[in-house]
Amino acid sequence: MKTIEVMGKSIEEAIENGLKELGTTRDKVEIEVIEQGSKGIFGRFGFKPAKVKIQLKDDYESIARNFLREVLDKMKIKCEIHIKDEDDTLKVNLVGPRMGILIGYRGETLDSLQYLLSLVVNKNNKENEYKKVILDTENYRKKREETLIRLADRLAYKVKRYNKSITLEPMNPYERRIIHAALQNNPNVKTHSEGEEPFRKVVVEPRI
Repeated sequence: MKTIEVMGKSIEEAIENGLKELGTTRDKVEIEVIEQGSKGIFGRFGFKPAKVKIQLKDDYESIARNFLREVLDKMKIKCEIHIKDEDDTLKVNLVGPRMGILIGYRGETLDSLQYLLSLVVNKNNKENEYKKVILDTENYRKKREETLIRLADRLAYKVKRYNKSITLEPMNPYERRIIHAALQNNPNVKTHSEGEEPFRKVVVEPRI
C-alpha cells in the first residue's frame, strides 16, 4: 500500500495536498496526524506546518483482477474479468469460452478458486475487516442454487412419504446452507449436518 507524508498550513490543507498527490479521494485512504502544526504569532513567528501520513487502502478490484489474470494465464484460459465492489462484498464474474473447466465437477474448481481469491483479497485486512468474495461464471451459482432447491423439495417429499431419513452426498458449506434454508420452514421435515469437512453431509429427516 502506498504511503506518503505531506504538509500544509492546517491538517485539512495537508490532507487535501496528499489526496491531490495520490489522485484519490478521502474514502480510499487512511490518515494519521503526525504534527498538529501551529499558527505562530501573527501567523508568522513560530509557525509550524501540519503534517499527516496518508496511506492508500487496499484496492480490492485491482488485487482480485491481477491475481485472477495471473492464474487464468497459467491455465491458458482467455476470458473477461468483471468486478463489482459493493460494500462488504466483491462480486467477480468471468466471461468467455471454456468456462466449464473453471467450474469443474459440481463447482469444485470454481469454489477452490474463490477460496484462494478470498485469501488474497483479505491478506492485509485487520481482524474486524473482511471482504466477502463471490466468484461466478455463466451464472453457475444461481443455476446450482435452483438445482439444489429442487433436490431439497424432492427429498422432503420422499422423507415424508416413506417416513425415513435421507443422507445426501458430501457438500461444501455453501451448498449445505442452500439445502437447510430451502427446508427450514417445511412442516414435515427437518435438516442437520453431520461428519467432518470436507465430507460433511446434510441429513433430511421426518419431524416428530
